[in-house]
Amino acid sequence: MKTAIVSGASRGIGKACAIELAKEGYLVIVNYLNSSEKAQQVVNTISDLGGMAISYKADMSNSKEIKQMTDFVKKTYGGIDLVVANAGIGLNSLLIDTSDAQIKKLIDTNLVGTITLCRECADIMLSRHSGNIIMISSMWGQVGGSCESIYSATKGGIIAFTKALAKELGTNGIRVNCIAPGLIDTDINNNLTPEDKLALIEDIPVGRIGNAQDIANAVVWLQSDKASFVTGQVIAVNGGMII
Repeated sequence: MKTAIVSGASRGIGKACAIELAKEGYLVIVNYLNSSEKAQQVVNTISDLGGMAISYKADMSNSKEIKQMTDFVKKTYGGIDLVVANAGIGLNSLLIDTSDAQIKKLIDTNLVGTITLCRECADIMLSRHSGNIIMISSMWGQVGGSCESIYSATKGGIIAFTKALAKELGTNGIRVNCIAPGLIDTDINNNLTPEDKLALIEDIPVGRIGNAQDIANAVVWLQSDKASFVTGQVIAVNGGMII
């Protein structure tokens, strides 16, 4: 059975990805940090659909915990076929109002955590000369977002990392791609009022806010043989908001 790790999979985009990948025949490791009950609900949903999943607690800003998780998956299931590096946090703040601790937390979780998770998974994939790495960035990683400068920097770093890693691993049968979501209706956008959302929709050509399923659909395609000639790419799933 194919094995997939989805970080930050207890809710939102990660949850949708975990469920869809289970439908594709993966045994899914549902990574979470704080939401153990929600992670177990994802596992239960997958089980009810006839799939297989387990939950695993690991802090994506802690390299030791990331390595423990990947080592566990390798020893228990024999390898890792796919990783979806999705876990991330947001911050809406002027740069001059952002503390050292906030900057470090954003970079350690969003960028360093993604790099570390991919490193550990790639090390396992290399021995099998196959694998699939999909990272979740953001449209703000492509163009930058006002009052989200540090967040944008971390997501832009993921895009550059994707392009470089794809070149590094391609000859070993490992594809590396990135999805840059636009405005998605998840907890990270809970700060937006209904009025804010209506104003933003005016800038989205398809006329709606995206949902987690939109991103999961892109993940399913990227991991499939239909995308076998696709690597090092940034797939923008944003309804045309950023072109």
